Amino acid sequence: MQTDYVLILVTAASTEEAEQISWILIKKQLVACVNIISPVKSLFRWKGELCQENETVMLLKALRKNFDSIQREIKSAHSYENPEIIALPIILGAEDYLNWIKTESV
Repeated sequence: MQTDYVLILVTAASTEEAEQISWILIKKQLVACVNIISPVKSLFRWKGELCQENETVMLLKALRKNFDSIQREIKSAHSYENPEIIALPIILGAEDYLNWIKTESV
């Protein structure tokens, strides 16, 4: 089953970086809304080393068709070598809210 809407998870090094990336995406009408959650503690392995960092999570609400453009914009503006950019399908949602996502995105 394919859905027109996605929730995209992105982590950033700081709230400031998350806001900068979010405004780029919103101004270009690639996403309708971004929720920024900070701080979150991330535990991971990077280049063979165990790491623990405080990060900021962005929750982007967007149309699936915009994913490639969103990914390009994030990679261009992001400080990480390999940023987390994961899209999850939105399979159900309030009709008015989903229509708003469609209206606010190109």
